[in-house]
Amino acid sequence: MRKRNRPLIETVHGQRGISAAKFNAHCLAWMDEVERTGRALVVTKHGRPVARLTTAAAGSAPPLFGRMRGSITVRGDLVAPIGPDWRVDEDL
Repeated sequence: MRKRNRPLIETVHGQRGISAAKFNAHCLAWMDEVERTGRALVVTKHGRPVARLTTAAAGSAPPLFGRMRGSITVRGDLVAPIGPDWRVDEDL
């Protein structure tokens, strides 16, 4: 049985892709290329995309505090009692 020569870089959903085995063999070289060119690389296992290698741009991550600002709506009074008065030490 003759082994097929597959290209090193494949197209995966319109993006550059490489198998996990080939990526593992030359990981540092691929990282250098992505940093140099700025083009992302999709890593696949059995033809299915599992990871994307992209550049780590400075300041690209959202800030930790205030990340969910504007996503919560407060309706009503948060500290007002919601039921009848009760005491822990009273018998039921």
